[in-house]
Order: sequence, then C-alpha cells, then structure tokens
Amino acid sequence: MVRTMYAVVRGKHLLGALACCLALAVPIGVACVSAGASPPAAAAAANTNWGLSFQENGKTPIGNASADFLRQYDAYYAGGTEEKVIYLTFDAGYENGYTPSILDTLKKHDVKAAFFVVGNYIQTAPDLVKRMAAEGHIVANHTYHHPDMSKISDKAAFQGELQQLEDLYRETTGQEMPKFYRPPQGKYSEENLKQAKELGYTTVFWSLAYVDWYVDDQPTREEAFGKLLPRIHPGAVVLLHSTSETNAAILDELLTKWEEAGYRFGTLEELCA
Repeated sequence: MVRTMYAVVRGKHLLGALACCLALAVPIGVACVSAGASPPAAAAAANTNWGLSFQENGKTPIGNASADFLRQYDAYYAGGTEEKVIYLTFDAGYENGYTPSILDTLKKHDVKAAFFVVGNYIQTAPDLVKRMAAEGHIVANHTYHHPDMSKISDKAAFQGELQQLEDLYRETTGQEMPKFYRPPQGKYSEENLKQAKELGYTTVFWSLAYVDWYVDDQPTREEAFGKLLPRIHPGAVVLLHSTSETNAAILDELLTKWEEAGYRFGTLEELCA
C-alpha cells in the first residue's frame, strides 16, 4: 500500500498519498532485461523499495529482488507460471465506503482474497473486518501504524508493530491473525525479511498493481483495464486498494474478464505451499 497519512476533514478520513507501489525505483512500463533474469542477491538486499519492470505483457515482471532471494526469507512477489492462477490482495488503510461492494463482488465470483489492514482500519471498521474473516478471506498484517519498516532495525520494535495489530485483531474477532505480512509503502530491508521470518511471517509483495490510491484523482475505467488486463500473468499477486472507487466499480467486470481468459483465483496459503 502507498504510504498513507490520515487527516480528519469534515469528519472524514482523507488519503494523502506519497507515491509508492509501482512508482518507485522503476517507472511503470519501462522495458528491462528478459523476464528470466534475476538481480544479484547483494543488490536486492541493499534495495529497500519494492519495484517492478514489465518486459513483456502476460509475463511475470522483474522485481528488484529475485524470487530465489526472497524465498530464503519466506517472502514472495509472484507464484509459479505453470498454471493461470491469480492471487488477489487488497491494501486497506481506512474505510471510505467501497469495501462492502468489493466483498459482495468477491462473494458473487466465489473469490477468496487477502486484505492487508492497519490498526486504524480494524478500529474504525470492525464489522467489515469480521465480515472478511467470516466470508473466508485472509485478514493479514500491514502493521499497526503503517511506518517505514526498513528504518526499524530493532527486533523488538519491529515485532511490536506486528504484535499490536495481532492483538487488536484477536480482541476484535476472537481469532488469531494469519501470518502474512506486507511492508508498508513496499519498503523493506534484508534484516526486515529475516525478522519477519523469525516471527513466523510470510512476507508478501506483489507483481501487478496500478496507480489507484489517489482518492481525488481516480483512474478511469479504461485506464484501469489498460493496466490490469494486458499485464496479468500466471502466478500474479495483484495489489488493489480498497479505497478506490474505480476498483469497486470495475471489479465484477474485471474478475469476469480474467476468468474468461482462463484464470482461477488462489489463496496465499497456496502461493506459499
């Protein structure tokens, strides 16, 4: 999820977004080396901004850390390419009215997604969090305060961000939070990956997203489909923001188009199996 700052204006939470996701180290759509190439582990370890380069539509993009490098820390950004499977995820920093529609559409298509939530979301939308869990979706850890975790080297402080959210989720739902973690802003360090693994967490990045987080500058339907349809690929971990009006409006048609293209939807447990 993009870095989010919460301000109360006229009683509503507004999104102040600082660009992240695909607008990181590499601009969207910049060609790179072939999809089979991988950056060296040393370079990947030093880079703390998750970024992607799309070399060819329909193929897994190149991350700034290789799949092999990430896997040693139980971290993933895409699944295998042998089968047309999509792993659908949403980042949820706050609720602005679109999640009920998103959940209705997921139920219609019998799709189980993962929602990466922060403390603010559980506090202000507990009924929606309970609904997510009740309908079989994964409610996962996006940290309590949504900080830049790559700046946190102290293990106790790192653990505290995850533990506070776990505790709040348990108090709210009576359930244990699944052990999936997404770094806020896509910022990470190799030490973070180690710490998350030691805490029993799987770190989940993404292989397909688009600029959907500016609530006052939403992409058009055509712009959204222009990014999400040609770039879908087998094993894609798709990141959408539940705050997006466009996402809520197009989701039924989007899922239908992906299904018509021969894709099915998997879960994060399947991704990491």
